Amino acid sequence: MAEEEDVPMEEGEGGAEVEVQEMSVLDALKQVLKKALIHGGLRRGLREVAKALDSREAKLCCLAKDCDNAEYSRLVRALCDEGGVDLIVVDEGKQLGEWAGLCKIDKDGEATKVVRCSAAAVVEFGEDTQALAVLLNYLKNQRADA
Repeated sequence: MAEEEDVPMEEGEGGAEVEVQEMSVLDALKQVLKKALIHGGLRRGLREVAKALDSREAKLCCLAKDCDNAEYSRLVRALCDEGGVDLIVVDEGKQLGEWAGLCKIDKDGEATKVVRCSAAAVVEFGEDTQALAVLLNYLKNQRADA
């Protein structure tokens, strides 16, 4: 008889057990940004992000790696360093724009007409979720490594 690995299980609908999968950091970030947007705690764009960082309201900041203006990136990074705010760099501005709600959702649930976003800041996480726990744990580990 082979040994079985200990995999966390949760009960789904109808009492059936469903395997809990480990969430990636980007998936967690996506969910955290959507929850913040729903609860009115998301700031998008340079003006709103700079105001949130300068007034020390921001708890988390996201910056697109493909931002075409170096001064823009340096300003956001400097404000994050000054305020001690965690910064997460996302690969594409279109991806960040979609996660920040700068798009239309069609009838199939797919994002269309996505507007590029170079920076977003979370001032209120909303509710505590597993995604938030995963993201905060990742950020804590990043601070410890630095």
